[in-house]
Amino acid sequence: MRKDRNLDELRKVEFITNFSEYAEGSCLVKFGNTQVLCNASLDQSVPRWLKGQNKGWITAEYGMLPRSTHDRVAREAKKGKQTGRTQEIQRLIGRSLRAIVDPSLFSEMQILIDCDVLQADGGTRTASISGAFIALHHCFESMIKQKIIRKNPIIENLAAISCGVIANDCYLDLDYLEDQSADVDSNFVITESQKLVEIQVTSEGKICEESQFKKLLDLAKLGISNIIDEQKKFM
Repeated sequence: MRKDRNLDELRKVEFITNFSEYAEGSCLVKFGNTQVLCNASLDQSVPRWLKGQNKGWITAEYGMLPRSTHDRVAREAKKGKQTGRTQEIQRLIGRSLRAIVDPSLFSEMQILIDCDVLQADGGTRTASISGAFIALHHCFESMIKQKIIRKNPIIENLAAISCGVIANDCYLDLDYLEDQSADVDSNFVITESQKLVEIQVTSEGKICEESQFKKLLDLAKLGISNIIDEQKKFM
């Protein structure tokens, strides 16, 4: 059992917008002790394979700063390549954000999302998605003010959260220690209308039962609803 919050309770969620002076959209997001800086930048071009299709594109990059964890993490640039985990997370962020926009409203342009983990205590990918959504919103609003686009392409709000099973109990919003001891680890990306964008479920110790999955999904919907309510204060 948790000592500081209920099993169905989020950590303290904070959004600090306009954190970066030069980005078209930026948000520092905090889920408890996890902190991620999310920046959205406009690039008035699209990947070569998308040219001439009158569509926009959103792509993401994700990284952890060297002292975002207890032990120093080596910069991936020094290694000369990204880890599989990094590639998987940044693709998840990009897919999630592309799911809730109308690409025809920012055609022949792309938005570059940068998510840099300043401090990691579990749930960095879900915090990244939730914060990147706000950064993306502000980026589009900046483009409207500059008369680059006429309408915000975002269709509906989006957020993400982690859940897990520990000793047969279902937990919402795992911190690092909880994630390490979880028998089942899951990440949910869900829209405001409760459409499921992506679900990741991994059985680490015990196989996830259907009844547990349903409980995890219910917890995720509850948590994401609360996150979106908080997002709206900064939009």
